Amino acid sequence: MLHTFIIGMGRSGRGLHLPSLAKVRAEAPELLAPAPVAAFDPFRTPSGDPGVAPVDSPEDAARRYAPARTVVHLCTPPAVRATMLDRLAALGYRKILVEKPLAVDLAGLAAVARVRRRWGLDVTVATHWLDSALTRRLQDAVSGGEYGPLRRIRVVQNKPRFTRSTSHGTGGDDHPTVFDVEVPHALAVVLSLAGGARISGASWSDLVVGRTRLPRLGRARLRLDHHGGVRTEIDSDLTSPVRERRVTLEFDRAVLVGHYPCSEADHTSQLRISGPGRAPSRAVIVDDALPAFLRNVYDRYARPAPEPHRTLPVQIDVVRLLSEAKDRCAAAERGPACRPRRARAGTARREGARDADAVR
Repeated sequence: MLHTFIIGMGRSGRGLHLPSLAKVRAEAPELLAPAPVAAFDPFRTPSGDPGVAPVDSPEDAARRYAPARTVVHLCTPPAVRATMLDRLAALGYRKILVEKPLAVDLAGLAAVARVRRRWGLDVTVATHWLDSALTRRLQDAVSGGEYGPLRRIRVVQNKPRFTRSTSHGTGGDDHPTVFDVEVPHALAVVLSLAGGARISGASWSDLVVGRTRLPRLGRARLRLDHHGGVRTEIDSDLTSPVRERRVTLEFDRAVLVGHYPCSEADHTSQLRISGPGRAPSRAVIVDDALPAFLRNVYDRYARPAPEPHRTLPVQIDVVRLLSEAKDRCAAAERGPACRPRRARAGTARREGARDADAVR
C-alpha cells in the first residue's frame, strides 16, 4: 500500500486530486494505505478537510510516512517546482506526480531534468486527458484505419475564467499565460493522436473585464503541422461566455466529434461519428478521467520496478512547443526591432532542449 502526500492545496490539490483519490480508495483499497493523506501548502493555511493530516513541512511528512512508500502530488506553481523536487528528493521521495504543465519554459524544463537526473526521480505529469475514455476511442479510430487516414484535428477549449484570473492578479505563477491553462491538455492529446509537430502559427490576447486588463490571459490560438502530414488547430478562449471542450477529427471517410466533460458536475463525454454512406451515430461515455489516471499511476508505482511513464516524452514536447509558441507571440508584440533578441532566445532554447533531453 502507498501513502499520499499532497503539496499545494489549491484548485488542483484540494479541488481535483483529493476527491479523485477518495474514488480510487473506494474502488481499489489495496492500493492506498488507510492512513490520512498528508498535506502541506507553503502558500495557504490548513483547510481542515476530512481524511487529511496537515504537516508543517516535507520534512515533517517524511517523519510520519516512509518516503519510499509515498506518492507525492506536487501541485505547486511551476516557478518553484525544481526547487521543491530537489528538496523532496533529498528526503528520499522518488515517486512524484507533477501537476501540468511540467514547466512553463525550457529553462524550467531543463531545471527539472537536472534534478530528475541527479536523484533518479520517477516523475509522472498529471495530464489525465490522455487517460480519458474518449481519448482512447479516438486513438483506436486513428490506429484502426476504419475511416481512412487522419487529415485534420481541431480542438476548441472555451470557458469563462474572469474571476479566477483576476483573483490572482496577473494570473499567478501557475498560469502566467493563456497557453498554460487548458492548452497543455489539448496539445498532449493531439500529439498522442498525430505524432510530433512543428508550429505554423500562434497568437494570444488579453483578458479584459471592466477596467482590468490581464495581459496574455484571454484567448490562445495554435496551428501545428505534424510530421506525418496531419494539420491541427487549437483554439482556447478564457473569455468565452460558455464552457466547451470539443475535438474534431477529420478522416478521409468520416468526421468524429468528441466532447470532453467540462466540469466536476458531470463525468461523461460524447462522441458523434458521421460520414458519407453511414448513418450518424452518437455515444455517451462514462469518462471520469482523473480517478482513472490516478489509479493507473498508483498501480504503476506499486510495482517493484516500474517502467517510466509512457507519456513523459509527450509532456516534454508539450513544454517545448508551448515555449516556442509563447516566444513567437512575445516577439510579435515587441516588433521587428527586437529580432536580435529572438536569435539569442533561440540559442537559449537549444541549450535548454539539450539539458531537457535527460527527462526522457
